[in-house]
Amino acid sequence: MKKTDNHILVIFGASGDLTERKLIPAVFNLHCRGFLPDNFAVVGVSRSAFTDEAYREKVVFENEHLKDVGGNGDRAKFAKRIYYHAMQTNNPADYPIFRDRLKQISLECETGDNCIFYLSTPPSLYEVIPRSLAEVGLHREQDGWKRLIIEKPFGYNLETAIDLNQKLLQYFSESQLYRIDHYLGKETVQNLLITRFGNSIFEPIWNRNYIHHIEVTAAETVGVEKRGGYYDGSGAMRDMVQNHLLQLVALVAMEPPVQATETSIRNERMKLFQSLRALSEDDVVNNVIRGQYTQSKIKGESVPGYREEEGVATESRTETYFAMKFFIDNWRWSGVPFYIRTGKRLPTRVSEIVIHFKPTPHHLFSKGNGLPNTENILVIRIQPNEGILLKFAMKIPGAGLQATDVNMDFHYSDLNDAYIPEAYERLLLDCIQGDATLYARGDAVEAAWEFVDPILKVWESNPDIKIYGYPAGTWGPEHADDLLEGDNITWRYPCRNLTDDGIYCEL
Repeated sequence: MKKTDNHILVIFGASGDLTERKLIPAVFNLHCRGFLPDNFAVVGVSRSAFTDEAYREKVVFENEHLKDVGGNGDRAKFAKRIYYHAMQTNNPADYPIFRDRLKQISLECETGDNCIFYLSTPPSLYEVIPRSLAEVGLHREQDGWKRLIIEKPFGYNLETAIDLNQKLLQYFSESQLYRIDHYLGKETVQNLLITRFGNSIFEPIWNRNYIHHIEVTAAETVGVEKRGGYYDGSGAMRDMVQNHLLQLVALVAMEPPVQATETSIRNERMKLFQSLRALSEDDVVNNVIRGQYTQSKIKGESVPGYREEEGVATESRTETYFAMKFFIDNWRWSGVPFYIRTGKRLPTRVSEIVIHFKPTPHHLFSKGNGLPNTENILVIRIQPNEGILLKFAMKIPGAGLQATDVNMDFHYSDLNDAYIPEAYERLLLDCIQGDATLYARGDAVEAAWEFVDPILKVWESNPDIKIYGYPAGTWGPEHADDLLEGDNITWRYPCRNLTDDGIYCEL
């Protein structure tokens, strides 16, 4: 097991939903499983007026998201490592007091001067907090390392992303910055590297010679819930595409890294972003589809349309569905179309990568319906029902040589003794251990924004570009089907249950 240093984890925005639902449970799981050192502390920081005891009660003893794992679920012991400090995070005058409180906790818990600052805050504080920390010397590493974790969104467009990077680098070095994308912490996403580069049956055919197209889907069943005000200023493209989906594309399409190191893997992701074909205005008009969900009934229950949600403008043109076709201009992927889509109020919650291999050139065996052989498909399921599914043809028993599609699958749940950590659990441990492999580097964030920024500019300058409605509970605007190239080529409509894929499914 890699050595884990004594440290303090400071969570700004400690009274928020993310802290209670994801961050504290992730730290608790690491503690239960023995991944944390004997000397550690968690300090929650926000404006709310909690004492240490009241905060411990809220996030430990009353937290329904905490589950005992590893046979070491002593909440009382864990709670003693939790502290709380109330302050105005946008007021520089409060930071000297905060620095002194950290020193006091460090002495009490014998953690030394190693510290992680986690910004679970509105983006408006992403520059304010690092600057204020630096002004009181909490960025210095003379006596211990200092690391800063930043949640998305990392910028609102290319210009603001570059500006934020430049401001952060005034106070912290790039090696201290950890831009978190929880999708990269999912076990199936990490397994992409092993699937591709650790198996000789896949890597030789992972290119334009054998792959017809690749699609990436991130579907949600929920609407905007109570986040209408925030979401209406963001939309599906900013919320999901620029970060999550493009990071998945980078992992599925990047070249083999020279070494299994943080620098090598991040360099290859960066090269992939640099190979994305730039989008012209015609590309945006013809190869990008956006939509909004409209009022509908789902399982007999009426659900509102997007423009009827609380906090959403009645004439809003913010997209809740986004689909796009694009290309990667390098030797491996030249001419292979990539399709990505994401949306809210779709039939099922599912995220997956689908590799569509080219059909056999010799249509020797039909499938009993007079149609030629279809392509083989490899499905890499990220969530839920995590696993891998391979679809290929087999002979139908009996006379003749008719073929049918069959499934061969693997599920992480089949590994009886394997514990699958939550994404935040894995990513927090990586940061504690100084491994930024699964975090986004500043230049890669800017490169991803450089690719999608033309879409935003065309939308802003051309209000005549259509935004299509789709009934809540369906798979988005039918116009998205027009993106796909080739005869009888459609989007894959996944089931929640990977095992019974193709047998039963949501709408």
